[in-house]
Amino acid sequence: MELSEIYQGLSDSTRRRILLLLCDGPLCVCHFQKALLEPQVKISKHLSYLRERGLVEATREQNWMVYQLPVQRTRELEVHLECLKACAAEDPVLAEDRARLRAVLDVSRGPSAVCRPDKRV
Repeated sequence: MELSEIYQGLSDSTRRRILLLLCDGPLCVCHFQKALLEPQVKISKHLSYLRERGLVEATREQNWMVYQLPVQRTRELEVHLECLKACAAEDPVLAEDRARLRAVLDVSRGPSAVCRPDKRV
């Protein structure tokens, strides 16, 4: 992984927010929608960007794509993620994202309980 790919991935605030949420574990698009209060199209666009550059991985779980940080991370990526977490520790926007995500995950970690159109969280 090129260092420039890491910096390009981190250069956008939505992508940084996505990466920070993934530091706590795998999530699907619907989790990001509820945590970031952003539309599915925007989230998917950013996830695709991160995925193309190797900053996130995706697996299929029934009808949903579940995203996570790469299992095999380069040393450069690991260092930058740790730096990002440290820098973001006191950011109120990120604290709100994490609080909304915790509320969603209290219902269920899996996407099937959260992503159904009839399910309101």
